[in-house]
Amino acid sequence: MSPSAPNNPPHEPTDGTLILGIETSCDETAASIVEWRDGAPHVLSNVVSTQHEIHARYAGVVPELASRAHLERIVPVVREALRSADLQGKHVSAVAVGNRPGLIGSLLVGNAAAKAYAWSLGIPVIGIDHIAAHLVAGLLDAPPVRWPALGLVASGGHTHLFRMDGPRSMTLLGRTIDDAIGEAFDKAATLLSLGYPGGPLLDERSSLGDPAAMRFPTPRLTARSAREGGQSTERTLDFSFSGMKTALLYAVRGIPPVANRPAPRPPLPLTEQRVSDLAASFQSAAVNQVMDVLKRALERLEAENDRPATLLVGGGVTANRHLRAELTQFGTTHGIDVRLPAQKYCVDNAAMIAALAHWRYAAREHDTLRLAPRSHSMLGRC
Repeated sequence: MSPSAPNNPPHEPTDGTLILGIETSCDETAASIVEWRDGAPHVLSNVVSTQHEIHARYAGVVPELASRAHLERIVPVVREALRSADLQGKHVSAVAVGNRPGLIGSLLVGNAAAKAYAWSLGIPVIGIDHIAAHLVAGLLDAPPVRWPALGLVASGGHTHLFRMDGPRSMTLLGRTIDDAIGEAFDKAATLLSLGYPGGPLLDERSSLGDPAAMRFPTPRLTARSAREGGQSTERTLDFSFSGMKTALLYAVRGIPPVANRPAPRPPLPLTEQRVSDLAASFQSAAVNQVMDVLKRALERLEAENDRPATLLVGGGVTANRHLRAELTQFGTTHGIDVRLPAQKYCVDNAAMIAALAHWRYAAREHDTLRLAPRSHSMLGRC
């Protein structure tokens, strides 16, 4: 999956093909059986074992604890996925595994398991980029999609925008230069003492607040060098959430004093309503930035006579109610088919891994048992 590959020749998966997917990139141990049928991937089973109870006391994922939990859970999770798929004599054609990006210890567990299953069954193993897999999550159990497409990944570790000719051919248009949107939501929730995992709790609390209560800074990122094309005044399609996070920090704890300057005003009392207002305002500002970049990306592609037919969206933050509503409205306004994943496919899961593997399998793109996990994506600068 080259970040700037030309249109790949069409390789349509074959009806009836079954692929076992395994995903262990962070703190979910997941396995799934996905069948290709009627031009789309259909989920026969999707088993996810979360580790929230392990990492909650640390307000974040502890890599060593995550990998140990994967070791304990991987075999039972795969067995349950095979059992609940009720294959009735059908045979799995390949084993797909998310082998990049992610926590290297967690990835090692899933990769070792996938290669062991593939070897024992005498079938190929297919390594899958986790970011690319998020982009096909909205195609699960859905009608076939039209290309080209815009692809947006919004998760705890990634905020990336792509122009896509297909699941195996994409060009990186923009990315976050600091925090991912999900990471920003988690940190905001920590500042507001909302608990863990922060993103869903921030979304829930924001429904009680005023999104206009506080104005957050809006980044205007420009080309960082001539090599990246354009002049220094030309806006990029990148994202930045660190300024918003700092503004929230000052709103909660106050602006630090500076020598030889008047003392700053103390922060407003952090009442329950104030917490709700800050949550709503922060979430609104972050989502508005995503939508602004999407609109500018669409305008640029239209100016190049390259209008996308579809917007593919994936990642844990696509479960956010405000973002989902804005994306739906975006599709209605601009006449674009927006494919939002079902809530259960927003978070890390193996169904999206197996789904993307169907296109690689059809193109005869297999890996060997030397397949190694990588902590970073291979999609451009991801």
